[in-house]
Amino acid sequence: MFSFDPYSPAVDADPFPYYKHLRDEAPCFWSPEAQMWVLTRYTDIVTALNDWETYSSASGNLMTELPGRAGATLGSSDPPKHDRMRALIQHAFMKRNLLALEEPIRAIAQQVFGQLKGVKQFDFKEVSSQFTVKVLMAALGLPMGDEAIVDEQTVRDNAVLMVQSDARTRAKGPEHIAAYNWMQEYASKVIAMRRAEPRNDLISNFALAEIDGDRLDDREVLLTTTTLIMAGVESMGGFMMMFAYNLATFEDARKAVVANPELLPDAIEESLRFNTSAQRFRRRLMKDVTIHGQTMKAGDFVCLAYGSGNRDERQYPNPDVYDITRKPRGHLGFGGGVHACLGTAIARLAVKIAFDEFHKVVPEYHRVADQLPWMPSSTFRSPLVLELAV
Repeated sequence: MFSFDPYSPAVDADPFPYYKHLRDEAPCFWSPEAQMWVLTRYTDIVTALNDWETYSSASGNLMTELPGRAGATLGSSDPPKHDRMRALIQHAFMKRNLLALEEPIRAIAQQVFGQLKGVKQFDFKEVSSQFTVKVLMAALGLPMGDEAIVDEQTVRDNAVLMVQSDARTRAKGPEHIAAYNWMQEYASKVIAMRRAEPRNDLISNFALAEIDGDRLDDREVLLTTTTLIMAGVESMGGFMMMFAYNLATFEDARKAVVANPELLPDAIEESLRFNTSAQRFRRRLMKDVTIHGQTMKAGDFVCLAYGSGNRDERQYPNPDVYDITRKPRGHLGFGGGVHACLGTAIARLAVKIAFDEFHKVVPEYHRVADQLPWMPSSTFRSPLVLELAV
């Protein structure tokens, strides 16, 4: 029996040696710690992502699921319900003009990263989290300034708590459930505000989205909004942290993108492959499946190890090298199949602008510490602190 505990703090810190061993020796195996099967090779993961009838998301897609979420959100539902919800939510995204966000995102980046002028050492998370929350609040339509229901830091803290799990038990603890409940209450207040006075923002568009007379019901609007705040804050925040971590670690890559910002999009895609913050999601089998000599039974949970698939040498030559010229087509940094992330365009735009402005203020930087504290989460991976020295 091969041992791999996706809930282990050691896996948070550096899962890639585990992944390589498993891809070679046990591409499909049962993890007694996680009580589920684990798929580690790129092709097997992509097959599962594209076969929703066999690998279902309706029992929840997070490794440690939040109560009442499974089956009620875009990420935790299957077609035809998923297709209906995706069409309505995509309609809302299309109405939110992406080009109109570029100028406010750049203004936020200039304000946030401008604080670093003359600073010799800083925690990148402190500034990147400010940027992430401000951008998400502007795009989603969360009340800011004089309208604010609560301060930005409270929204961010609760969003981050939602995706974490207890560092010892790796289950959701009371503080994580409390954060989820707080976020639902907060989201319901914002939805009521935007329904009363709609604006050109995503929450207004979700609440009012209609195709051929069909609309999202109140619970779908609430859980979609709650999940988007959680996923937006943590996914984009983790995405930025891992990109900064890679550029601070690999000097040649940092120097190249600082000298030529046109290379940023390629460096971002390679970062999503090399060190994605979205490491593992789960599915439930709807029928028996035999793969690599192992028979997985209907009803079993399956872990799709995105981080391992992105380092699979069968798909990407020299996968453990961070190469910004690679152009890694088909990487799993934003998932895939029917559950590919809808917010990829906003995320890519925001991170590109953020680092463009960051590098104007801080063109040279490196990591202070070799060993970092990592977020306790069975699904996402990013440093809790990233001290950089100029």
